[in-house]
Amino acid sequence: MTEAADRKAFYDTIGKQNLAPLWEVLHGLVTPEPVHRVQPAIWRYDDIRGHIMASGELITAKEAERRVLILENPGMPGESKITSSLYAGLQLILPGEVAPAHRHTQSALRFIVEGEGAYTAVDGERTTMRPGDFVITPSWTWHDHGNDSDEPMVWLDGLDIPIVDIFGASFAEKWAEDRQPLSRPEGDSFARYGQGLMPEGYEAKTHTSPVFNYPYARTREALETMRRTQEWDSAQGLKLSYVNPVNGDFAMPTIGTFMQLLPKGFDGVPYRATDATVFSVVEGTGEIDIAGTTYAFGPRDHIVAPSWAWYRFTASEDCVVFSFSDRPVQQKLDLWREQRGNE
Repeated sequence: MTEAADRKAFYDTIGKQNLAPLWEVLHGLVTPEPVHRVQPAIWRYDDIRGHIMASGELITAKEAERRVLILENPGMPGESKITSSLYAGLQLILPGEVAPAHRHTQSALRFIVEGEGAYTAVDGERTTMRPGDFVITPSWTWHDHGNDSDEPMVWLDGLDIPIVDIFGASFAEKWAEDRQPLSRPEGDSFARYGQGLMPEGYEAKTHTSPVFNYPYARTREALETMRRTQEWDSAQGLKLSYVNPVNGDFAMPTIGTFMQLLPKGFDGVPYRATDATVFSVVEGTGEIDIAGTTYAFGPRDHIVAPSWAWYRFTASEDCVVFSFSDRPVQQKLDLWREQRGNE
């Protein structure tokens, strides 16, 4: 027998006992740089809004449980992923509707894209949502959504579904009624934990921030305060992280969330990092070049930049951009790294 035939015979033999030779696959398992199927993409809101609204004519929020159009990465069709580790979608709730109460082990964020006056309720407290607000649904907390306004509401959902799936740790449960009972007044969590103060004797029961709505008005004000001191980053402009006031860590244990200001005329240096990032444009117009392809963007557009792909922002007017990624997980595991083009 030849050497190749000997090896194949050996592989066939050990395969029957669920063994495989590492040396045949090592080069694909431990790679010099990140290898993945995530592709750059943009979802222009003006192009897809009609589809979002049409979904409201096809199925009710109650029947769907969550009426969402998934932002599916073109490199992973059919997998309900926007990156290798994260899910994203645009959820619609029409006037008078309720998305029934349930809970799950996946952590979720809501970033409000269109409309004002709908609410989300989390573990007995309701918050009214406005464009640019960042709202958290922590793991295994009861939550429902409702729209008591007279206009449709659309928000970006971001969840760590693929991360939870890796660990085989997905659980879910439905509440008996569409709406959960309320036990605290609206604004209670922000009043207790969002003012730079903490209730005496408070002990955190989770790794998620006890503040579950970070209002856009406060975030925008913080960016303008930073603008006065000109603390510009050459690649990111002015960038803030949403944090847990209990420990100063990220607001969510598996998803890092950020808001950045790119001033008119900003011409950033190329940047890349290992956390594939989802962007949601709040204000302004500009361009982002990702791996050599330039995408023009405007308000309510959504973009994904893959892991370790160079991207560069330019702004034709003041731009405010929300983003999220799996950075908290990577940093906890000592995996995260970044690089600027001028380094």
